[in-house]
Amino acid sequence: GDPELLWRPAVAVVGSRGASAGGCDNARRFASALCRAGVCVISGLAAGIDAAAHQAALATPGGLTIAVLGTGPDLAYPPRHAGLRERIAGCGAVVSEYPPGTTGRAWHFPARNRIIAGLSLGTLVVEAALRSGALITARLAAEAGREVFAIPGSIHQPQARGCHRLIRDGAQLVEHPDEVLAGIAP
Repeated sequence: GDPELLWRPAVAVVGSRGASAGGCDNARRFASALCRAGVCVISGLAAGIDAAAHQAALATPGGLTIAVLGTGPDLAYPPRHAGLRERIAGCGAVVSEYPPGTTGRAWHFPARNRIIAGLSLGTLVVEAALRSGALITARLAAEAGREVFAIPGSIHQPQARGCHRLIRDGAQLVEHPDEVLAGIAP
C-alpha cells in the first residue's frame, strides 16, 4: 500500500470480533463519517468491528484505511479476510512488524494493538467485552496520551460492558461521529 498514509490524521476503530449487528452498523457509520471528514480509519483486520470499519472506509468515496496485522504483511487473519487485505493494500496500507510468511500467534495481536494505538490520534471502541483486545488498544492509547472514545450500549449486552468500563474510567462517551472529530481537533 501507500506508506505516506501512516502520516495522515487517523482514528482507530476497534471492537469485538463477535460483534452484534448494531455494533457493526455503528462501526460502519462512524468509519464512513470519519473518512468523509478526511480522517484515515485504522483497525486490525479482525472479524466483527474491525472488518466493518475497514469495509466502510473502502466504500466511502475518498476514504482511506490502514490495516495493522498480527501476521506477516502477506497473510490475513482470519484467512477469509485475504480479499479485504488485498483491497486495503490496493488503495490504503497494510502494516506489520512481522516478516512475510509469519503466521498469527496469540501474543502477536496484543503487540499489534500498540501500533494501532500509536498511529492514531484517538481510539474509538465500538463494542468490547470486559476481556477484549480492544480494551488493550484503548489502554495503550491512553498511556500514549491519545484520546479514547467509547460508544455505550445496553446494560444487558456483554459486548457493551468493556465500553462502559472505559467510560467509567474516563473515556469520552460518544454517540455521534462529530464528537470523535471534535475530540481529536487541534
